Amino acid sequence: MSVIIQSRLTRTVTRNSRSFHTLSRFAVFASLILFLLPLSVSAQSSRFDKSRLARIDQVLQDYVDNGELAGAVALVQQNGKTVYEHTVGWADKEAGREMTTGSMFRIASQTKALTSVVILTLMEEGKLNLNDRVSRFIPAFANTTVAEVDGANVKIVPAQREITLRDLLTHTAGISYGTQPHIAEMYGAKGLGPAAGNGWYTADKNEPVCTTMERLATVPFLTQPGSAWVYGYNTDVLGCVAERASGMPLDELIRTRITEPLNMHDTHFFVPPEKRDRLVAVYSSDANGKAVRAPEGSRGQGSYADGPRRNFAGGAGLISTARDYAKFLDMIRRGGEANGVKILSPRSVALMSTNQVGDLHSTSGLGFGLGFETTDRYGANGMDSVGAYGWGGAYGSVYRVDPATGITILLMINQLPNTNDIRMKYPTMVYQALE
Repeated sequence: MSVIIQSRLTRTVTRNSRSFHTLSRFAVFASLILFLLPLSVSAQSSRFDKSRLARIDQVLQDYVDNGELAGAVALVQQNGKTVYEHTVGWADKEAGREMTTGSMFRIASQTKALTSVVILTLMEEGKLNLNDRVSRFIPAFANTTVAEVDGANVKIVPAQREITLRDLLTHTAGISYGTQPHIAEMYGAKGLGPAAGNGWYTADKNEPVCTTMERLATVPFLTQPGSAWVYGYNTDVLGCVAERASGMPLDELIRTRITEPLNMHDTHFFVPPEKRDRLVAVYSSDANGKAVRAPEGSRGQGSYADGPRRNFAGGAGLISTARDYAKFLDMIRRGGEANGVKILSPRSVALMSTNQVGDLHSTSGLGFGLGFETTDRYGANGMDSVGAYGWGGAYGSVYRVDPATGITILLMINQLPNTNDIRMKYPTMVYQALE
């Protein structure tokens, strides 16, 4: 009798134990769902109104018809899928080439994000640390100087500390493009600043990028390291650091670590001969705001098809297409992984897309991470969600990644200078179509 009772008791306890563990597992699962629900609902419920999205076609066409814009490629993706893609105008008006989805653009500072990713991959491999001094890789940076302005006088003083890789990634090293009046002549004498187009251009230099960056270390910088957000040659210096840390040229680093794994077959530092007829011509806004063909040379068409093809500028040198660059941005949006290949860890992506500089970049709700501008307050950058990030390029292109809605926004143009407001209006036209 006691054996039967004990057996029944054991079965009851076992059933209760199983029920308890089942309920525990369900509770954990339910908690996880509740935790993830706001993120998943936000991205999935933000659907596009197709009729509102179609408004963008006419807005872009108006800029072309008014002569303010030569041509553009617009692309919007949500959760990695294309929801809007449109071409308008001319890739080369004088040659009669219309813009296509395969048109190749000079992306200028959009290059910075790829170089920053390369640096972080080297960090993840233990080849460098964010707080490393730049002089570990470029000894000339051990004794940099700063040009201090005191009224009409300029005083060259030693830097108060050495510049670090973190300073370069966040643009807080004090390094500009050397175009400021009190330092422009010194930079020009070294083939930098005004002597390099608009400062950032190096595609015509018949020397490796490290040679250029070693020379940069000999001119005074704009502010003391860590004291201000100054946009300049920072990521070009990082390109040299990447070469020294890896023992590989920057073009090979970007190709093997980013563009090949992501099937970005149209992203290069210089245009391959067989793709030359896909390169978009550069235009400029004239005094009346009309798009006119830019001249040859560093302030216009540049040496991206012809020339020495030796200087791989990590801050401004790449050529790409809208579709290619969207693949890169989607990899970032997904936490560093795409096509079953992990390019970067989610933690490193978070460093890139989280404000690392406080209010040095802006006091109005915009920050800067390790390669991207960040939106920290709704309304600080149009209709961006808090947590969105992005940047653009000197030739006029602009992009944003908005994880809260799952969308990626790209507008590719080649117009320098560009005085119209399409860079501001286009993202607004995308967001107004979100339901």
